[in-house]
Amino acid sequence: MHTLWQLSPLSLYIHFPWCVKKCPYCDFNSHALKQDLPENDYVTCLLENAKRTQDFVQDRSIQTIFMGGGTPSLFSAEALNRLLQELRKIFNFSEDIEITLEANPGTVEQQRFNDYRAIGINRLSLGIQSFNEKHLTLLGRIHNGTEAKKAIDTVKEAGFSNFNCDLMFGLPSQTIEEGLADLAQAIAHSPTHLSWYELTLEPNTYFWHHPPRLPDDDLIISLQEQGQALLQEAGFAQYEISAFSRQQPCRHNVNYWEFGDYLAIGAGGHGKVTQHQEAKIMRYHHFRHPKQYMDSAQGYIQAQTPIPSSQLAFEFMLNALRLKNGVPTKLFSQRTGLDMDVIMPQLITAQKKGWLLPFNQTLCTTSLGYRFLNDVVSLFLPETIEASD
Repeated sequence: MHTLWQLSPLSLYIHFPWCVKKCPYCDFNSHALKQDLPENDYVTCLLENAKRTQDFVQDRSIQTIFMGGGTPSLFSAEALNRLLQELRKIFNFSEDIEITLEANPGTVEQQRFNDYRAIGINRLSLGIQSFNEKHLTLLGRIHNGTEAKKAIDTVKEAGFSNFNCDLMFGLPSQTIEEGLADLAQAIAHSPTHLSWYELTLEPNTYFWHHPPRLPDDDLIISLQEQGQALLQEAGFAQYEISAFSRQQPCRHNVNYWEFGDYLAIGAGGHGKVTQHQEAKIMRYHHFRHPKQYMDSAQGYIQAQTPIPSSQLAFEFMLNALRLKNGVPTKLFSQRTGLDMDVIMPQLITAQKKGWLLPFNQTLCTTSLGYRFLNDVVSLFLPETIEASD
């Protein structure tokens, strides 16, 4: 075993690939539901998939589970209860496990949220995106502003003390006032967590091929600055580029950013696991199309690829420096197996430019470095490190 490595926390991502309607901006692996939802068959496949990932566990407990999509809340509480109960037989769940379910306001009903809470789901993430009717229509959402507010109320009434609201800004024709109004309405409903991120046009989406007119850069920067100030005044601490929390961060996503390990099951799911005996970090992914995934005879894993050691420093920094307060310096070696000397020239350069704080205890950007994060991270590209050897 590599002496620098330490076993990292282990999470589980579960992908649910169906949604009621494909949104024009969405580049996730989601498919509009055109027939009855194959709940039981898909859960059976997920469980078989989970059994085939047991070799990656290495005596660790699952610390967090994130059920994403698509729209996982299309699945009944009965189906998800069967899934969670059987997963407990396959894996060890930590006593304080965080279990998040993504849900859309368009699929909301009070009893379903009550049932989700009863089966052990303890965190919800609501895909609100906007409260503005005009923008919801432009984004292709199936809910309206009133339904978005009602969804938040039903989540709270169901007893969820930890829930997130997803909001987007920089929407087609959006003004600063409209963007701040969305944020103010979300804050007024007292979520414990807010994901507030800029709309980007991604390849293989309708918006990519038929781009709407987006606000100019100056407006977006101003909106972002005013929005962050509004969030801070309301008691939300920014802990990642687009993540703000009143209580605690989303533990599942923090594990991603700290370069932890995560299993993945479900169509198109991507996992990352450290194989200490072989001294390598492996990424793997499953077949994207639901039918191909469910029909697969190859154990649902389409491909496994080791991360080249030359790429590890960049991948670690790409994730870790997204965290506002950075990560302990020792985490670099523990999660990559690399000695700090490998990146010392880059660290010194970043500090001289005023982008990085002193790095004896913590790897963390300055406020200037956080503004120019892409430039900071690019210092750790393989070709840059090789040039300094």
